[in-house]
Amino acid sequence: MDLLTHGFRSLLRFALIQARCCAFAVALVGGIAVSSLLPELPVARYDLLLGYGIALTVLARVLGWESRRDVAVIAACHLIGLLFELAKVQLGSWSYPEDAVAKVAGVPLYSGFLYAALGSYVCRSWRLLDLRLTGYRPRVMAFLAGAVYLNFLSHHWLPDARWALAGLLLLATAGTRVRFRVGPDDLRMPLALSFVLIGFFLWVAENAATYVGAWSYPHQLDGWQPVSLTKFAAWALLVTVTFTVAAARAGTGGRPEAADPGPVGA
Repeated sequence: MDLLTHGFRSLLRFALIQARCCAFAVALVGGIAVSSLLPELPVARYDLLLGYGIALTVLARVLGWESRRDVAVIAACHLIGLLFELAKVQLGSWSYPEDAVAKVAGVPLYSGFLYAALGSYVCRSWRLLDLRLTGYRPRVMAFLAGAVYLNFLSHHWLPDARWALAGLLLLATAGTRVRFRVGPDDLRMPLALSFVLIGFFLWVAENAATYVGAWSYPHQLDGWQPVSLTKFAAWALLVTVTFTVAAARAGTGGRPEAADPGPVGA
């Protein structure tokens, strides 16, 4: 098999694994899209989506999409996401304009599933790609991820430190590699690059989600418009929160693998 054919097959295999990793997120956004097309619902759409999210979580566990450890990470991401939503909606960053019974301070409880979907993606990637970390600094990463989370809440009245935090994250992840397996190939990439790539695809997903009415930014209330490209950078930073939670649950915490020279994956 020549190098080009092998590379194409590896890329296709990687894409198929990624599709499996995104199963929960795709099902969730798909449900939101379908709900926006249903006429005269017997209950508020946000309440229907809360029930759908719960049913989807139970189904994912029953079908073996998620392990017990995965469900714990997903639940933590749901709670972290809800707290984030409560603060950001009150500050006017975005809104959920439709009425609902299961809605607290302008935030429908289903919204936490949007963050749970990211948790599901990270957990499934960890298992399906056999992720391993080399040179990982768990305590530093946990501290910086917490700082990123707090900065996105406090920058409305305090100086915005996101770019300083981005620089610190680059320093903290210098030399950190994500090892992953695609078929017979054992590959690796810089951890910081994985954050950037995930952030980009989250920005794409955010455009799709706002288009089907998951939530609305102020500039979208009179009609859908693309989400600002600055949100790409925001997601690249925020994904560190989910990643550190998943890494802790995976037992990576204080025992990262020692670095070793392996084949480099793009």
